[in-house]
Amino acid sequence: LPETTPAMYNLSNDHTGDFTLLGIPGLGQYHVWISIPFCFIYLAAIVGNSILLYLIAVEHSLHAPMFFFLSMLAMTDLILSTTCVPKTLTIFWLGPQKISFPGCLTQLFFLHCSFVLDSAILMAMAFDRYVAICSPLRYTTILTPRTIIKIAVGISFRSFCIILPVVFLLTRLPFCRTRIIPHTYCEHIGVARLACADISVNIWYGFGVPIMTVISDVILIAVSYSLILRAVFRLPSRDARHKALGTCGSHVCVILMFYTPAFFSILAHRFGHNVSRTFHILFANLYIVIPPALNPIVYGVKTKQIRDKVIFLFSTKAME
Repeated sequence: LPETTPAMYNLSNDHTGDFTLLGIPGLGQYHVWISIPFCFIYLAAIVGNSILLYLIAVEHSLHAPMFFFLSMLAMTDLILSTTCVPKTLTIFWLGPQKISFPGCLTQLFFLHCSFVLDSAILMAMAFDRYVAICSPLRYTTILTPRTIIKIAVGISFRSFCIILPVVFLLTRLPFCRTRIIPHTYCEHIGVARLACADISVNIWYGFGVPIMTVISDVILIAVSYSLILRAVFRLPSRDARHKALGTCGSHVCVILMFYTPAFFSILAHRFGHNVSRTFHILFANLYIVIPPALNPIVYGVKTKQIRDKVIFLFSTKAME
């Protein structure tokens, strides 16, 4: 290998060079075939979440706290998938693609921020269900429009503050070696590992702070549902118990779809040294597109108010 000169070091250290996203290592010859289901799932996510946002916006009966948080979830899912998928499809169709350093930072910021915000929204939705089932008579006085806006602003600001330091941790690093990223999108540790400097701060912050934040969300969700289950099983009639559990069914499904693959991916990335890089990256790509596509389907099937509005919407269009 040629010796790295000071000029080369400075050129790379001033962050003017582009990075190259390779795609999924080892599956380059299958990229076009992988893109077909990937594209359809992404379109399903766009259409499903857009319909959900439209219904919640125009239907007065859906102007309730639960549906406000659901609209936040739909919007965040759209940001999560749209941040990465268009670039990924370009790589699948046209081969390795270049991305500027600011573009890379922007992509990973919105990716990680959307993930942390998704987790916070699920926590807020668990609190909403807790109040609705455990204190139904006080529901409208506890979750006032002002309180809901405070919660929305608070969890959004928290996500912003948690992920913003990641951008500064990366801008301080010199990139004097390769700028080739064996992935379909930029993510914090993947970019940091290309640096020719100590990245221990990046690893500890990138792994520790967001994970502790998400774990705290999971604990609060678990506490909420423990209290919900205790309240439900104290209800006198079987029908009342079934109805109360039914209102939580869609939320529990979405929680499992979000956290199960997330924790698997994070733990496999950190400790699964025997898991191939190809599997890691393929799984990471599925994760940014499948939950956003399934969430509106789950809520559409399991939530009666939304199901009825969707049926009415499409039956009206068919009659026209």
